[in-house]
Amino acid sequence: MGAVMAAEARQQPERATPENWMCPPDDGWTYDQVKDLDLPFDWELVGGRIVVRGVPVWWHQLVRDELYFRLRQVRPSNYMINNEQAVHFDKGNVPKPDLTVFTKDGLGVRAPVIPVENVVLAVEIVSPGSRTDDRFLKPALYAQAGIDYYWRIEQGEDDVPEVHEFWRDPEAGMFVPSPERRLHTGTLKTHVPFPIEVELRSLIDF
Repeated sequence: MGAVMAAEARQQPERATPENWMCPPDDGWTYDQVKDLDLPFDWELVGGRIVVRGVPVWWHQLVRDELYFRLRQVRPSNYMINNEQAVHFDKGNVPKPDLTVFTKDGLGVRAPVIPVENVVLAVEIVSPGSRTDDRFLKPALYAQAGIDYYWRIEQGEDDVPEVHEFWRDPEAGMFVPSPERRLHTGTLKTHVPFPIEVELRSLIDF
């Protein structure tokens, strides 16, 4: 029996490759095993599994990019904004939020991933193929990791974005609707993680 177990242990892959990425070890891939993986599509590590990120629609990209610039314009000097940047939660979870607001503390321009301890806001922009993840799976994962704020952006009437704002309840360890305004339509106006006011239709004007 011991020889069989030893043989099985030897068969576990040491790192992910384009040939074996769909067959993770029994306890899942770790960041160290996948960090150098080169695949012809975008992906993230969630629960020790390599999850393929769907091709976003134009509306999604337009809202993401415009909101990125608005956040950059008003951020305090100790904050940084990035899009689709890997965030290191733990060895088996390195997701890529659509937008991430994080502090610069201890980071340099060569940092391969953002430590979750630096992240104050995660933003997901809902596409047809990401509704379940963005509404249920990602919020639970982000709240468990200790991120304080979460915005879920949905496509509203006439394609105007609507922002669902959530704050993390530290006792429950989950996101709850913002006590000030849970749904922003027309205008996004909040003071966390820093003051910002955006006419939401302007995000899709071009």
